[in-house]
Amino acid sequence: MNFNLNELVTVSFTLFAVIDIVGSIPLLISIKTKSGAIQELKATLISGALMLLFLYAGKPFLNMLGVDIRSFAVGGSVVLFLLGLEMVIGHEIFKRDKDEPSGTIVPIAFPLIAGSGTLTTVMSLKANFDQAIILGGILINLIVIYIVLKSLKWIEKALGKAGLLAVRKFFGVILLAIAVKIFGSNIASFGK
Repeated sequence: MNFNLNELVTVSFTLFAVIDIVGSIPLLISIKTKSGAIQELKATLISGALMLLFLYAGKPFLNMLGVDIRSFAVGGSVVLFLLGLEMVIGHEIFKRDKDEPSGTIVPIAFPLIAGSGTLTTVMSLKANFDQAIILGGILINLIVIYIVLKSLKWIEKALGKAGLLAVRKFFGVILLAIAVKIFGSNIASFGK
């Protein structure tokens, strides 16, 4: 294996852009406010496990379930769309179970962090990059994700209520746009 710093940076930034943990901050703060806590380490580890699963066994896993990549992406885009809608209109769509302490696994680990876009990207990076480079990119992003999740209280204080509301609505629209893009680019393949 030839270590290539440029490739590591490319893979890391590609994953960072798709995961968009910074853009998810308002939604994460909202989930933390509703549920009282987010299990940062658990969310990070589950997201990492999903990315590794799709790196090594993505296509066979989906095939085993009878789901193709495009169907998976469309399903994930619908969940992202609903999350974005919840952020923009301020109406709770995802009702939490009373026993459930937080949304650590759904919607944080999946589809927010390791959503269909991220998992599809991880699988497609294999076409151009060595698995060790992709592993490095995943690890770098998991560290960033953990730091952001741990810093939510500080970020909330820094932004204040008005700042949080403005950022939440703005990123809600961005999330809607990303969901529509993922949906539109994958729905065309149905019926072919």
